[in-house]
Amino acid sequence: MIASIACILVPAACTLFIYNGLTQEAVKKQAVSNAQESLLLINGNVTNLLKRMLSIANYIQVNPEMTHYFKMLASGNAYEGKEDSYQKFTDTNRVIEELDSLSLMALGEHCFVTVLLTDGSYFMNYSISEYNPLQLKTEPWFENLKNLNGFQSYWTGTTPTEFQTLKVDNPYQVSVVRTLRLDNKELYGYVVVTMMENQLNQLFDRLGDHVDFMIVNGDDQIMSHRDPKKIGTKLSYLQQLQGASSSAIVPVNKENYLITKQPLNLGTTDWNLVSMQPYKQAIVNITTIFNNVFILQMSSFVVFLILLLLLLRTFTRPIMQLGKVAKLVQMGNLSVRSGVRGQDEIGRLGYSFDQMLDKVKDMIAEVSDTQARKRKAELAMLQAQISPHFLFNVLNSIRMKVMRRGDPESANMIGSLSRLLRMSVSQEQDEISLHEEIDLLTHYVDLMNMRQREEATFVLDVPSEAFLVQVPRFFLQPMVENALIHGLNRSAGLIRIQAQIENDSLILIVEDDGIGMDEEKLEALRYKLVHGEKRMAVVEGTGGGFSGIGLFNVHERMTMTFGEKFHMDVQSEPDKGTRIQMIIPIKGG
Repeated sequence: MIASIACILVPAACTLFIYNGLTQEAVKKQAVSNAQESLLLINGNVTNLLKRMLSIANYIQVNPEMTHYFKMLASGNAYEGKEDSYQKFTDTNRVIEELDSLSLMALGEHCFVTVLLTDGSYFMNYSISEYNPLQLKTEPWFENLKNLNGFQSYWTGTTPTEFQTLKVDNPYQVSVVRTLRLDNKELYGYVVVTMMENQLNQLFDRLGDHVDFMIVNGDDQIMSHRDPKKIGTKLSYLQQLQGASSSAIVPVNKENYLITKQPLNLGTTDWNLVSMQPYKQAIVNITTIFNNVFILQMSSFVVFLILLLLLLRTFTRPIMQLGKVAKLVQMGNLSVRSGVRGQDEIGRLGYSFDQMLDKVKDMIAEVSDTQARKRKAELAMLQAQISPHFLFNVLNSIRMKVMRRGDPESANMIGSLSRLLRMSVSQEQDEISLHEEIDLLTHYVDLMNMRQREEATFVLDVPSEAFLVQVPRFFLQPMVENALIHGLNRSAGLIRIQAQIENDSLILIVEDDGIGMDEEKLEALRYKLVHGEKRMAVVEGTGGGFSGIGLFNVHERMTMTFGEKFHMDVQSEPDKGTRIQMIIPIKGG
């Protein structure tokens, strides 16, 4: 009893000591996980907002009416006569209205769209008093646009707001630029989509005031922040973070901050979304949870210890009983049972143990019965094994005498009979190759054709690789015999054997074009095969042949050899014939 209590108290004390050490690391991991999830939520909103700017540029680039109009203006071939002045006015207004509706639909009233053509023409959804689009050519990044092709984008970063009425409330703006090119890649215009930077930092307010969110570029320069004064400054703490998506605890002004970084999915840009949060604030809720869990664990441990002392003896008694029974079973006594029952774990264990012994005993009986049935099936094939060597020698002597007398047909008939008898009484091999089995069938069909008034045609459709598969000896003969006697009714007809290898299995089909069976007889046959009934009038052999095993014995023998992987299916229609398909697993496949 004392040893049991010590075995519990000592590990418990060690666990509490280790728990205190691991709690801090667990708190840190959880805080980092929470920060990454929050940043991922903001990342999705920011990325969607910026991608909607790209959607506006995409729409203008792929709109056939707008691009056609822009190309005409850029080439200088449009509206040459005075009569076209009104048409030019109409087309220009239509483009401006479409730009207005496009910006309102995508982002609201604070999105500015500009189309600047190389001939100096421009279209925008704002007044020229707000900003003259020709000033775009004076921007320091304008020369970089010549290298853009197709749907490549150039993000200008955060720049001072150029729109006069918005400068006070929106000191910064963000723009994305696309080029318009002819089919020969010649540049004829630019598409500029601009939004106010505060539309981005407004997304940062959704997750509370204790976390600072910002967007930085590849040089760690802040591009968007709640505080406009910080835009353009460099966030040097990011140098301590490793990897594209990472987190670290960094000291800032004598206080630890949890800094997390994730890249924005905007194609070729190197922009990152960054969050900064005081580490104490990040772990305050998690620490409370861990402390509550610790108190709950201690309380549970005390209760468990008390219950253990009360129930230890109750648990010990059935365990000792199970140990005694297990020792008797080890000595070979399978009839003993523990008798331990109950609703607890020990009771269920005793019940499962007794069930296992019952199942083992049943399995031993089943194996013994299976072996007995297998011996009976094999004995059914050995009824003709009386002085086999004497019988073979006599048949060969008769065959040679008949051959010398000029009767080759009778000699061949005796030769086929000799080969069949030799294989039927041979016990050297339980399995032979499919090639040997079909060779025996050929002799059997030749022998039966000599007995009948009309010959049956025996057709083989077997690929070369299937000939080498090992199969039980004489398993096809009863089905061919049934086809000759019952299917073709000893008359002329066709018997076909097909084979193919598929998914480590040999698929064999034996079919004839005889009288077949009606639905009632077919269902009776299937039922008897499945439920193991041996009295099957529809497949009984007739005197003198080699069909004593019958279709049932073939099914039973193959099932005992291959188990549940073997499958036999019988199909038949009146006056159309019978088809038997077998799926035989290839051993070692």
